Amino acid sequence: MLISIIAGARPNFMKIAPIIDAIQKAKDKGHYISYRLIHTGQHYDKKMSGDFFEQLGIPEPDANLEAGGGTQAEQTAAIMVRFEKELLENRPELVLVVGDVTSTMACAIAAQKLHVPVAHVEAGIRSGDWTMPEEINRLVTDSISNYFFTTTEIANNNLVKSGVKPEHIFFVGNTMIDTLLKQMPKFAQPSFWNDFGLEKQKYLVMTLHRPSNVDDPEQLRKLLNVLEKGTEQLPIIFPMHPRTRNNIEKFGISLNNVKVVDPLGYLEFNYLVQHAKGVVTDSGGITEETTVMGVPCMTLRTTTERPETCTIGTNELLGTDPKALEDALHVLFSGNWKKGSIPELWDGKTAERMVDVLLKLDYSKGNAVAQ
Repeated sequence: MLISIIAGARPNFMKIAPIIDAIQKAKDKGHYISYRLIHTGQHYDKKMSGDFFEQLGIPEPDANLEAGGGTQAEQTAAIMVRFEKELLENRPELVLVVGDVTSTMACAIAAQKLHVPVAHVEAGIRSGDWTMPEEINRLVTDSISNYFFTTTEIANNNLVKSGVKPEHIFFVGNTMIDTLLKQMPKFAQPSFWNDFGLEKQKYLVMTLHRPSNVDDPEQLRKLLNVLEKGTEQLPIIFPMHPRTRNNIEKFGISLNNVKVVDPLGYLEFNYLVQHAKGVVTDSGGITEETTVMGVPCMTLRTTTERPETCTIGTNELLGTDPKALEDALHVLFSGNWKKGSIPELWDGKTAERMVDVLLKLDYSKGNAVAQ
């Protein structure tokens, strides 16, 4: 049984690493299972791709489609054309896509056009915000997938409501947490730790990249001003997305307590998060990691596709009003942030459960269920 595993962008890499490990272990035990790792090249620079492969022990891809750059439509088209050729030359029994990036949707479409079944890892999550490209990717991918691996019961319910048969849904947990728990002992102090005089629990971490936060100069100024004034002079470490950096320079925004650094590797970034007083972000995946590590998290978005990080975990969805951020910082520094707990099956064994399912599927039928 050959499975094509798709990785294209930084969020994918944390999710595929444990799946590859689990497949290799099953193969070593004599199970008839193998994989081809396909890197679409959606993220093609060293910091966004290469470092993650090295740090997470992901093997070199069997194929790199080198489809980075261009508009979303151009990138989608390039990935589909090149992945179609890959499928024709190396036809698998199953294509496995993860997450919600452009590569996920594009490869799912190409596979189904050639009648190759598709399994979607992290299926069923929804923000309800169609202005997010990721939401469109999720909706399209789930509408044409055959098998659905989910992270929560909330995702299960979303899929059932959309018409997916329950027997095609497999609640296995969160592979990104598999990676987090495995790599935690290897977290590495960033090189700038001493240069900035950082101490554990005496700094914040921030990531911002969404247009609603960084494209409007007034909005960006207000958010950064709240952070400069509301963090009791603690430094704020900001691994800055190139787009955000360009906007800050273009808008002429000066920074004081905010320490701008280049994008970090997985081990360095999560070391920072693990030991931070709190995290301010507009990302999704980071809210899962902070929940598992018990770190207070403030999300500057009006919607989230990961509501369990708020209802169960340490995350609070603040919206984009700077006043809400000011109030949240007050709660944090007064010592009243909620403790949170860890969602069901976020235990580091998700990939093992997933491979157990993969070994039982009947691939002669695209809509078959586990035997």
